[in-house]
Amino acid sequence: MIRGIIFDFDGLILDTESTIYQSWLELYQEYNLDLPFEEWGQIIGISPDEHFDPLERLQSQLDSAIDGKEVGAKRLQREIDLVEKQPILPGVEEILFEARKMNLKLAIASSSDREWVGGHLERLDLMKHFDIVHTSDDVERTKPDPALYQLALKSLGLDADEVFVLEDSPNGITAAQSAGIFCVVVPNPLTRLLSVDHADLQLTSLADVALGVLVNKIESLKN
Repeated sequence: MIRGIIFDFDGLILDTESTIYQSWLELYQEYNLDLPFEEWGQIIGISPDEHFDPLERLQSQLDSAIDGKEVGAKRLQREIDLVEKQPILPGVEEILFEARKMNLKLAIASSSDREWVGGHLERLDLMKHFDIVHTSDDVERTKPDPALYQLALKSLGLDADEVFVLEDSPNGITAAQSAGIFCVVVPNPLTRLLSVDHADLQLTSLADVALGVLVNKIESLKN
């Protein structure tokens, strides 16, 4: 029986992924350079600083040095401005309210840091819905490593077969499944361009299905 749901954050609750990529792409274009999505897409759903530094990549392609601190701060402000204009993604609030009515435990497992995730959850008045919020600050390795999902299970006091994960990226799907958890993928406009076929179930939007129907579907597929 399903007793809990673990949510990803970036790209699932708020479309930060498209806006973050846009802010970096705009910066590269200022220097007449490109940041191909084929390269960027590999790090969606993980902590970029663990695997890929886009500012370092930019500097390596330039003939003259730039003030990395100044350029980075300008790029970050552009990212913040873009993200704060984004609405909560369709169906998210409805799922959260339905989950509470069904007495399901709720957690966040995000590869972003606590300041980023917690700040946006508070700003959007969503923090109150979650029993647990785990971020990159809580583990040594982020997605696609299963550590975040394993920690969320432990904190919720639930077994892997008692929950399902809502994800949007290939790396997130891999992390959830490596923890033995059924994974439902809900791609956003950016991750829709990536291969998410390894998910256990795919939805176009969280607004497309009532939570009760989704839970019944998952339980039937698991049995």
